[in-house]
Amino acid sequence: MSSFDDTVTPSHESSNSIGSGFLNRRRVLTVALGGAATVALPVPAWAANDKRPGSHKPPKLTPDDRKVIAQISSRRALEHLVKLSENIGPRIGGTESERRAADYIARHFDKLGYDTTLQPFTVADKFTGQISTPARGRKLPKDLNWQTGASAHAALDTKVTGDVVDVRAGAASDYPADVRGKIVLVDYVANRREQVVATAVAAGAAGVILLAADAAAPRLAGTFSPTLPGSANNPVPIPVLGVAQSQKNRLRELLATGPLTLTVATTAHRNLTSNNVLAERRGKSGANGPIVMISAHYDTVIGAPGANDDGSGTALCMELGRVLKAIPTNATIRFGLWGSEEQGLIGSRYYVRQLPQAERDRILAVYQNDMVATSWDPATRYWLLSFDGQDNRATAEVAASARRLGYEPQISPVTQRGSSDHQSFQEVGIASANFSWRGEESPALLEPPYHTPEDTIANNISLERLQVSMELIGTAAYATARA
Repeated sequence: MSSFDDTVTPSHESSNSIGSGFLNRRRVLTVALGGAATVALPVPAWAANDKRPGSHKPPKLTPDDRKVIAQISSRRALEHLVKLSENIGPRIGGTESERRAADYIARHFDKLGYDTTLQPFTVADKFTGQISTPARGRKLPKDLNWQTGASAHAALDTKVTGDVVDVRAGAASDYPADVRGKIVLVDYVANRREQVVATAVAAGAAGVILLAADAAAPRLAGTFSPTLPGSANNPVPIPVLGVAQSQKNRLRELLATGPLTLTVATTAHRNLTSNNVLAERRGKSGANGPIVMISAHYDTVIGAPGANDDGSGTALCMELGRVLKAIPTNATIRFGLWGSEEQGLIGSRYYVRQLPQAERDRILAVYQNDMVATSWDPATRYWLLSFDGQDNRATAEVAASARRLGYEPQISPVTQRGSSDHQSFQEVGIASANFSWRGEESPALLEPPYHTPEDTIANNISLERLQVSMELIGTAAYATARA
């Protein structure tokens, strides 16, 4: 359950400023995250004609732009983001958590009066772990309750509790005299992973937690499901989990203060069905008229709450669905929320494969939103990413909106890059592009919390950047659809 406080606070800068003019300013929105900590975020409070944070000049809005911008609310978008990333949390393709998110999104569009459907498709099995503190033992922080990856080649659907021992690199000399029944922490090195697990099993360990190697700064390594190919036909008899860089550091900090007891559990998720959520409002041109699509993926990688990747894009779609529901357009407005993007664009590719050529030909442009709200200071450029590197209707309309909003210098040239759902459409000749905030020099410069447990609202969301993203996409999509 989320709660909101629109208390007005003095304008000020802080260490949580967002770079290039994005600052904690005017109002603060306070939100309770999943019944836990309360976080205050700066709320956009500019008037339609105000110069936006990070922009280079005041906007020159058309009357049609104003129809959209006047209704956009980052406060409403945040409510969806809390539900997705904090109440539901990691949304793993095909699992119950992803289905909960799909149902929530579908209910939202149903209530708005859209024609809403779930499009199911099968996906591969998933293997997850859970690390928590048992009821007994010394008092530990309540937030030590983590989803992790689990090895498919080790014990599954099992739970063990044991004292923790850190054997560092996992050499025989790193082991204490007795690790029987204990949970062993071992540094992960790819070419030694099977050897160190075998050593732990031989020593009588109850479970193994492999600790992610540090990623190259400023990035952080995320959770992972360790592969043990040599054990594929003869699984390791104990659970083997893979934890993120930040979790590794946390576990070692806790061990440094005294004994540590953990419960580790593993789950095999099999026979899975993922879903795309499709919602449309027919335009004046009728059933065979043109279509404008606004899209995002709503799933996450294992262990990541996915606030920015891609809860932000999903919340953008849900809020623009509310805004555009009653504004007449010639083209049909269709929203696509893709399942199982993180496993290889599975949902969007399935959707495109099911479209007859005549239906593909109706689509004027697809506006794919993936990571549109990071608070990372260096992410000052809004990237126009095209799979073939060429300008198209989607990139051209967003660039035009950026000029009207005063953002042109902060918008990238059309840049070649795939790896998001726009690629599925461009592969078959449909105009599409991916839009997101990233580092100035390259679209490869992603924020440190990317694909990690730190991708939370508190750590990685700027409501001001989200508001600007909604204005850019909302005005661009409306400009495409209204003619």
